[in-house]
Amino acid sequence: MSTSTSKPFGGGLTGDRVDPPPPKTTKMVKDKVPLSTHLIAGGTAGLAEALVCHPLDTIKVRMQLSKSRKARGLKPLGFFATGRQIAARETPLGLYKGLGAVVSGIVPKMAIRFASFEMYKSWLSSSDGTITAKATFLAGLGAGATEAVAVVTPMEVVKIRLQAQQHSLADPLDVPRYRNAAHAAFTIVREEGLSTLYRGVSLTALRQATNQGVNFTAYQQFKKWAMDYQPQYAESGQLPSWQTMALGLVSGAMGPFSNAPIDTIKTRIQKASKAEGETALSRMVTVTSEMFRNEGAKAFYKGITPRVLRVAPGQAIVFTVYERIKKFIDYAKGTTLGEEYNE
Repeated sequence: MSTSTSKPFGGGLTGDRVDPPPPKTTKMVKDKVPLSTHLIAGGTAGLAEALVCHPLDTIKVRMQLSKSRKARGLKPLGFFATGRQIAARETPLGLYKGLGAVVSGIVPKMAIRFASFEMYKSWLSSSDGTITAKATFLAGLGAGATEAVAVVTPMEVVKIRLQAQQHSLADPLDVPRYRNAAHAAFTIVREEGLSTLYRGVSLTALRQATNQGVNFTAYQQFKKWAMDYQPQYAESGQLPSWQTMALGLVSGAMGPFSNAPIDTIKTRIQKASKAEGETALSRMVTVTSEMFRNEGAKAFYKGITPRVLRVAPGQAIVFTVYERIKKFIDYAKGTTLGEEYNE
């Protein structure tokens, strides 16, 4: 009686059967989002945010700069009262003072924000591409500081100077010192030097860094939870617009509460002209001590209501428009860019 021997699989040296090797798997790699996509999507999102939310920013700045009523023993005007006063004295267009400075800087600001965030995030990711919440937060910090130095600080100096002017736009004889954003920038550089456009840069960088660190971390974590809870959206990587807006609204509101004193001190510093022989540190110490001594601790939170009302819906608009425009570019190019924020 003969005994049959199993034929080795794949050239084994013994009669034992050798299991076939496992099939090779191909890992799907997301396409890298090009800078042009960040520029178009981010710029469009920023423009939409500015047009909708700028009046709230003007009210915030006026509240932060208000001192006269406190000196006369009167209660400072609230959010709605400040808005009504601006509209009554300066026409409703007064609420849009400084918009030119914002619009001129919004495209590079948003492009730098999203592009640098993705760059820092890729540097901080693990070897297998995993990105932790800590890495996301640090990438947000870096993105905020980068945009502050590159764009936001000079843009805000010009914007605040324009917003601080209380002239009536209805009276052609009421000629302001700064006629528009370009004239303001030219006048500031001519009279006070180029360095004045970077007054408060350290505080601006600190404010933007904490804002974007909190903002990106919260938004992406909220989006991950929403995706886990609603697996039907996992394939597309795209939540409904109302959910994106809700997540952006909540994440956007978290930053202002964490750095309100920084923003108020920064606004006071950037509004004033430079004093002879004054350093950035001495100016910050002087402004901070004067605010506390003359106006009390509450002064550091002046304008917090309009700031939250401006930043929170602003971030809701930014994330929603950004993701929709990016998705549109995704479809137009036939790539997988829409998956970029499906962490």
